[in-house]
Amino acid sequence: MDSRLAAYIASLPPNGGSQLLVPLAGTAAPSGSFWQQVRTARLVWRSGTLLGVHALETVFLFGSWAAVGSGALSGRVDRGWLAAWALCLATVVALRAAARSSEVALSIGFGGLLKERLLAGAMAFDADALRRKGIGELLSQVFEAEALEGLATDGGLQIVLAALELLIIPFVLSWGVSTRLEIFLLLSWLCLTAILIAQNMRERFRWTNARLGLTHRLVENMTAHRTKLVQQPPSEWHIVEDGENEEYAKVSERLDRSTARIETLIPRGYLIAALLVFSPSFLAGAATLSQQAITLGAILFAYMSLQRFTFGATRASAAYVAWRSIKPVFDAAAKPVEGSSAETSAPQEIKTFQLQNVAFTHAGRLEPSLKNCTLAIHAGDSLLLEGDSGSGKSTLALLIAGIRRPSAGFILAGGLDLQTRGEANWRRSVAASPQYHENHILSASLSFNLLMGRPYPHSSEDLQEARQLCLELGLASLLERMPSGLDHMVGETGWQLSQGERSRVFLARALLQNADLVVLDESLAALDPENLHQCLECVRRRAKTLLVIAHP
Repeated sequence: MDSRLAAYIASLPPNGGSQLLVPLAGTAAPSGSFWQQVRTARLVWRSGTLLGVHALETVFLFGSWAAVGSGALSGRVDRGWLAAWALCLATVVALRAAARSSEVALSIGFGGLLKERLLAGAMAFDADALRRKGIGELLSQVFEAEALEGLATDGGLQIVLAALELLIIPFVLSWGVSTRLEIFLLLSWLCLTAILIAQNMRERFRWTNARLGLTHRLVENMTAHRTKLVQQPPSEWHIVEDGENEEYAKVSERLDRSTARIETLIPRGYLIAALLVFSPSFLAGAATLSQQAITLGAILFAYMSLQRFTFGATRASAAYVAWRSIKPVFDAAAKPVEGSSAETSAPQEIKTFQLQNVAFTHAGRLEPSLKNCTLAIHAGDSLLLEGDSGSGKSTLALLIAGIRRPSAGFILAGGLDLQTRGEANWRRSVAASPQYHENHILSASLSFNLLMGRPYPHSSEDLQEARQLCLELGLASLLERMPSGLDHMVGETGWQLSQGERSRVFLARALLQNADLVVLDESLAALDPENLHQCLECVRRRAKTLLVIAHP
């Protein structure tokens, strides 16, 4: 999930956003069971195929070692054993190619499902919880989501395959020499590995918390950089940052030392210890050449398996830490949608919106920000709601849009509440344009920014309607200046819009949703009198029912 997608998710309007969620071909809906998605995508079958192919590859690899080892230890080359060795290696090559193909398919399939699920969860995430997060915290979650896919698929596969190999090795060692000592050493080494991995995970948790906290504070400090330059003496500008960086360096060093112990001490230490246990039998010649070849091959194979296991374990622990960070977004996709079975039916035009004794209290507060609010909005009405800052105007707009739920009272649309009408139908009926600081222009084409509330890809009729609406809102000069018109890139890395142009894009975005009620929350404050009059005429002509929120 890149930064552009994160910005898109943060600014996605609540109206019709679910229309943009189209499941990947051959998969279940992203809001359902993730296990069902995995099964529908046939990833379980591919996983079984991968394990079976890898087990066969391991068997043939041991066979090739036994064939060539007997000849090498006896000091002679037998053509029959040499042919068996060549056939085993050829089979290993074919099986390894098949296993690699299954690994790639699993990585791509799982990564696609994970991204789809996170996108669905981000769209369903609680709006109030999202507002309480700072920019740096959201950016940290984006980084963790980007890291999770590669870490989980790569590290997870490495651990599973290496664990399968380590389960086979004791049976192989039982055919060799010093059986009990070699198996006991392997099991003891695996216990030591588990202890070191647990310690590494604790260090990784500390490092991740320090890194995400540092990212959060850095981004927030960048936002307030000008204020900091004015209010703080130059000698104190970097004292806090230097202390945080020094602490982060210490935590990073502890994590690096822990990771180095796992990835170097475990496999190499086992190889040395296993060879020391094997050497007395080898020097004394107390076993057959085949037994010695099998034991030596099993030790070398265990060494390589431990290398893969420890490498995968460090990546899997990093994936688990990242998973803990984005789990709320993942779980939000499975949040039950409030609504009846008529959710998918075409909604009828709503003639009346009613609020009766509505109250709302923010989480953690005792005093309600809105109480005893009673209002009736009929089809064709154009209402102006004025009030001082903090009087609850924006809260009322969010309640009408269905983004928040009232603490008391009820809200009806066409005589039905949100639970009865269904969340998706409700949000198709109400188009809300939030305040300027909560609305965003994405780094995408102008047409994409205008038609976010409509299914993608956009039809020629959608584009023609968007162009006509831009002309009615006074954006003709903007379209003329843009070389690509509606297809021109705007936003952070594209064409920079003025504050008034951005406000009119937000207006067009709300109007193009063709909702029964349009709620504009201080959306006209940035316009000069001439453009204000032109936009008001367009909004009153286009909106079926209109509620404008403004300061006195």
